[in-house]
Amino acid sequence: MTPVLRTERLLLDPYIPEDEEAFVALFQDARVSRWMGDGPTTEAEDRALFGRVFSKVYAEELFDVWAVRRDGRLVGHAEIKRTDEVDGHEIIYALAPEAWGCGLGTEIAEAVVAYAFDRLGLTEVHATVAAPNTASLSLLTRIGFAHVRDVREDDGSTTRVLTRRREQAAA
Repeated sequence: MTPVLRTERLLLDPYIPEDEEAFVALFQDARVSRWMGDGPTTEAEDRALFGRVFSKVYAEELFDVWAVRRDGRLVGHAEIKRTDEVDGHEIIYALAPEAWGCGLGTEIAEAVVAYAFDRLGLTEVHATVAAPNTASLSLLTRIGFAHVRDVREDDGSTTRVLTRRREQAAA
């Protein structure tokens, strides 16, 4: 069961059916979707994805997926899941453009990383970021992720793989 996470300004909680329109709007925004998965998809595909959040991800407790809310309004998306691409757990986050530039992306990423270390007991988490997505690369580097390798995609583009390791407590 995906837990509720709170940051200074954000609430990360499980999606509810009433979030569908805001979810689709977020994923249909080309400024956001260009960095998600394989890039922009159709509205029908995004609606089907939203449905699978309930019918598969939540129903089968596959991994954690959150709606990111600020002042009660959906402003983003976050998840953590095991992927073969990084051979470990990957954090994924997206933020609506109107919420860019004020540190909310950092709050989302830090909250999911803290959850991964403190509640899931992971020793490292990963992120995959398109090489041209300098804003996300900078954010992740600022919060302790290190570039570990590049993946050359079928279309010739480069995806950067970054890893953050859990800090070991002093003995």
